[in-house]
Amino acid sequence: MEAAEGGHDWWHIHRVHTNAKKIAQSESVDPIVVELAALLHDIADAKFHNGDETIGPATAKQFLETQAQPAFPNQLSPQQILHIVRIIENISFKGGKEQAQFHSNELAVVQDADRLDAIGAIGIARTFNYGGFKGSEIFNPTLPPNPHMSKEEYKKGGNPSLNHFWEKLLLLKDRMNTETGKRLAAERHTFMLSYLCHFFEETGIQPAGFELPTQ
Repeated sequence: MEAAEGGHDWWHIHRVHTNAKKIAQSESVDPIVVELAALLHDIADAKFHNGDETIGPATAKQFLETQAQPAFPNQLSPQQILHIVRIIENISFKGGKEQAQFHSNELAVVQDADRLDAIGAIGIARTFNYGGFKGSEIFNPTLPPNPHMSKEEYKKGGNPSLNHFWEKLLLLKDRMNTETGKRLAAERHTFMLSYLCHFFEETGIQPAGFELPTQ
């Protein structure tokens, strides 16, 4: 991941891995599945592969199947490999209308860990870093956000970076799975609201469509 975009680099993986281990302490999960899914969840992000969502899970599956079994405590079973692949297939936020197709305690933990890295101070930094990487505007008051996009609309992107708060980041607090994830997300959500308040104060404009939630 040496050449990865700054918001999806090794340090993103490191933070998600750390978050996942922290959340897993309070959950009934297979820790090996949680850790490996966290480490491999962005091994080939669809955003950087022309939207192809099959490359990441396939790359992870191939890697896990080619590792020497003694490298893993108690060995890694085919069932564990399949579970890790299913987590990678289902971890990503796909837009406001998209419904999950797979559920497990391990997915809940890794998904919360990944979503935590999308909000709060680091989430703000990642949003504008990725927007700059894609050449997006920071803010355009004539282009309001659409928090109810379809999966296809969300993947297409192209909106100003600030819209991403309403189209994803401000929605995540209420989509966390675990109690630990919910608690940590609430703190980061509050920080984002404070940031956005300052943003609009400094711009001197807050047009329709950019209203802030009360919590």
